[in-house]
Amino acid sequence: ACLDALGKARGLPVHALLGGKVRDSVEYSAYLFYRWAAHPGAGEADDWGAALDPAGVVAQARRFADTYGFGSFKLKGGVFEPDREIAAIRALAEAFPGRPLRLDPNGAWSVATSLYVAEQLKDVLEYLEDPTSGTEGMAAVAAGTDVPLATNMCVTTLAEVPDAFARDAVRIVLSDHHYWGGLHRTRELAGICRTFGVGLSMHSNTHLGISLAAMTQVAATVPDLAYACDSHYPWQTEDVITERHTFTGGRLTVSDAPGLGVELDRERLSALHRRWLEDDGAHRERDDAAAMRVADPTWTTPAVPRW
Repeated sequence: ACLDALGKARGLPVHALLGGKVRDSVEYSAYLFYRWAAHPGAGEADDWGAALDPAGVVAQARRFADTYGFGSFKLKGGVFEPDREIAAIRALAEAFPGRPLRLDPNGAWSVATSLYVAEQLKDVLEYLEDPTSGTEGMAAVAAGTDVPLATNMCVTTLAEVPDAFARDAVRIVLSDHHYWGGLHRTRELAGICRTFGVGLSMHSNTHLGISLAAMTQVAATVPDLAYACDSHYPWQTEDVITERHTFTGGRLTVSDAPGLGVELDRERLSALHRRWLEDDGAHRERDDAAAMRVADPTWTTPAVPRW
């Protein structure tokens, strides 16, 4: 917010305040999810359809490619048994030959399972993200495979960098300006990664337009951004800015307008604020277990590793 205000006061885009852009557009990756055809809680309907098998995952990816031009695909895994998710990645590789593919099970696997999946998919994965939990486990997986490992779980603060890098636990760090401390700290992380030869990309956490604008501005200033950034944005149906961001060829153009290059839609902001105030806690306090029990009353949080 301060950088946006300063940029607008000085008539400069945020990327100029950060040192200047090195690219005019930023590439993003399609973010694929397993999903039912309809929300089990009878929420608002959509037309995405089910994605519970390889065919459904490919159909979802095809829509992302056709609508937004995305050229790389990330599947949020750790949902089904590993062989089922291996089949989904194989189906994506067949449907989109040569395209970068990523699989992220959110630390749901053991070291042994992680190595098994890496071996099965070593010829098609761009990287495997957080297959197992913790730096120690990631280092053990990294020692047993040539598939690059990425993380936004075991390296989330500067204090966690030395151990992870010394153990060669990760080859790509997914930064996030929300929990790395802002745009300047994100650039600091980028410099550290560059020094130690570790790749950098960016993590998405259900951002709206203001956050995506900030992410794009800082991404434009990072020289060694070698991987397409994550984005949940196409899944968001509401926003608080006057004009939604538009992906073209899987990329967002870096705005040269003052500040972040977006303007608040006060009516939309007020409407979402009212919803927040009227919420019974379901939106304010994330409770994944409660959400799952809407679909399955007997569901309990599984132990990790799950497989």
